[in-house]
Amino acid sequence: MLTTYNLKMPHAVYGGENAMDNITNIIKTTKAKNVAMFTDKGIEECGLFALPEAAVKAANVEYYVLDELPAEPSYMAVQKLVDRFKKSGADLIVACGGGSVLDAAKLASVLVTDDYGVKELLDTPAIAQKCVPVVLIPTTAGTGAEVTPNAIVAVPEKELKVGIVNENMIADYVILDARLIKNLPRKIAAATGVDALAHCIECYTSNKANPFSDLYALEGLDLIFNNIEKACDDPDAMAEKNKMQIAAYYGGLAITASSTTAVHALSYPLGGKYHIAHGVSNAILLAPVMRFNSELTAVRERLAAAYDRCCHDESACATVEEKSAWIIARLERIVKHLEIPTSLKEFGVPAEDLDGLVNAGMQVQRLLVNNMRPLTADDAKKIYMEIL
Repeated sequence: MLTTYNLKMPHAVYGGENAMDNITNIIKTTKAKNVAMFTDKGIEECGLFALPEAAVKAANVEYYVLDELPAEPSYMAVQKLVDRFKKSGADLIVACGGGSVLDAAKLASVLVTDDYGVKELLDTPAIAQKCVPVVLIPTTAGTGAEVTPNAIVAVPEKELKVGIVNENMIADYVILDARLIKNLPRKIAAATGVDALAHCIECYTSNKANPFSDLYALEGLDLIFNNIEKACDDPDAMAEKNKMQIAAYYGGLAITASSTTAVHALSYPLGGKYHIAHGVSNAILLAPVMRFNSELTAVRERLAAAYDRCCHDESACATVEEKSAWIIARLERIVKHLEIPTSLKEFGVPAEDLDGLVNAGMQVQRLLVNNMRPLTADDAKKIYMEIL
């Protein structure tokens, strides 16, 4: 665990019933005259964009909609959107969407300048400086992108996803309105929900874990373990959906205070080369990586502590070994219940790509160094072979 630590957070977070109504006041507070609204076509088509758009209209300001972002965007695609944003002259960003939309908005907030672009931030993220305030409104309960200083983009030439990390990309305002996830398709709710689960359990078992990250990671785990199935299965389970939205936010806070580990590191090549959804690739790797990590005593003890915090049913688990095994089995049960694939066969990943996967995964040292149990290329190969 870290002995020195810090946590930087958004200026203000609005949640609960009718949280969207706060947009009008935010616009007045910031004295914005021209608002750039980031979203994507899918969000518009399913009607989720109507709520934030109506709130912006109520503020009687000029606004532009930027919705031409593809799924799992490359850094070039994000740059195209940023270039359009710069022409708008907007003095406030309001973004409504999943992780890719929110990440693009965060990048736009530091890219009004012509001194650097997304490509330059891949190599030197520290040069980014906040230029425009940003309001982030998640439409999934998963990525935690609304609170992290991270932006993830695909780098096609490396067949990898890369995280750009800079605290200047932390949102100024966040709105958590459960109405936006009420009708989320089960498949998306499941994948993004397991992404939040990965955030919490990875941060809790990270070399960078600390009292701040533990606070949010454990609370997030408790909420997810006890609400994710019903939140995904029942469109009307608003109490559970609200808890998942809060849990996803807590997962993002845990990332900000700590960091993810080998699950995310090994998942990035799966998204970068095969365009497997981020939450799905994390779900495939979650139990195998945690089993590998649990061979280390320190990890088993942390998983046992998570059991004590999150398991509210009477259980026969008494030892550290039993409790840590229960946690890993619970991860597997969640993924199975939510009908998320557990093998790369369903995505047509051939066995001959194994070495390339290992090489790409081992490049993500930014996250691998956080893994409590050191992970070698041979270890990565065994984990990938388990899911091929």
